[in-house]
Amino acid sequence: MIDAKTKHAADLMESFAERTGLNEQESQRRYLWTDAFAVCNFIALHRATGEARFAAMAAKLVERVHDVLAPRRDPENPTAAGLRIGKPLPERAVGEPYDASLEWDRDGQYFHYLTKWMVALDQLARDTRQARFSAWACTLAQTAHRAFTYGAPGRKRMYWKMSVDLSRAQVESMGHHDPLDGFVTYLGLVSTAACWRPPVACPGLAGAIADFESMIEPRTLATSDPLGIGGLLIDACRLQQQLEETAHPHHRRLLDAMLAGAEVSLRAFVAQQDLRLAADRRLGFRELGLAIGLAAVPRLGASTLERYTGLQNEITLFWLDPKSRATAGWREHQDINDVMLATALLPDGMLVRSPIAGGQA
Repeated sequence: MIDAKTKHAADLMESFAERTGLNEQESQRRYLWTDAFAVCNFIALHRATGEARFAAMAAKLVERVHDVLAPRRDPENPTAAGLRIGKPLPERAVGEPYDASLEWDRDGQYFHYLTKWMVALDQLARDTRQARFSAWACTLAQTAHRAFTYGAPGRKRMYWKMSVDLSRAQVESMGHHDPLDGFVTYLGLVSTAACWRPPVACPGLAGAIADFESMIEPRTLATSDPLGIGGLLIDACRLQQQLEETAHPHHRRLLDAMLAGAEVSLRAFVAQQDLRLAADRRLGFRELGLAIGLAAVPRLGASTLERYTGLQNEITLFWLDPKSRATAGWREHQDINDVMLATALLPDGMLVRSPIAGGQA
């Protein structure tokens, strides 16, 4: 007998699978961010229920994403050229002027979407004990680092958005948390790669980790974006688990800076009183990203953040209310909203690394 939260998450994910064509060869509607969270949700459902069909759905979704979003189809090495976002408009052509409002709807590749997919592959590798998913995550990590970072050693920077073929920057500015996200994600990939017998090869990732670490400015991690706060807490949770495996004093200092940045961010978010707005003036997936991150607070042992944990239930309960989901805004973004609501209900697929007991390739 499964509990109500698990049942609701399962219902949301099964509807998402049906709506986006997961079980069909044609009529696929794939979007990399949403699908990365969806893979983690299916893994969480597999853990919670023991039903093999959820692990099968996670693996099927990985196959579908690689079929649809990989710039070059290579079944043996599907992530070697990265993965496009899945936006509705084609990317900006060479020589075409930049339009900030249009760029949000244009395709390309985002680093922070690629890291979410790396996490999804890494979790699936650990959950299914199949090293090929770990190998694909490491290949994607190598490709992303090579394409998105530039500059001399010690003065590295990152592009925020690249073209589908990774040949040119579409947005040259650096994402606020992209280096941090890369640093934490790549640490996890290297850790998983070492678990297999024989270990998965991940050449270049140690250098990539050093590059990302050199770009992190611990004093500027605070953000006013609820999705960004959630991402900061998710990364903090992952780094905490990494520290439990391998102690690095300077990583502990970084984790402390992340928690301090999250506390500043949450204090400012509460002061904004955005959660008092009507449903049609709110973006569900951004708030639910915060709720997912807040689910990590009990694992982090951060007393300064404990006062904010009630926001997790407040946000989740608000978006569970059918009246809140009856707005045009929710329906316009239903796929990402439903998937992230499911993650908020069952966050461990995104937050907690699956244990590997005697992992084999």
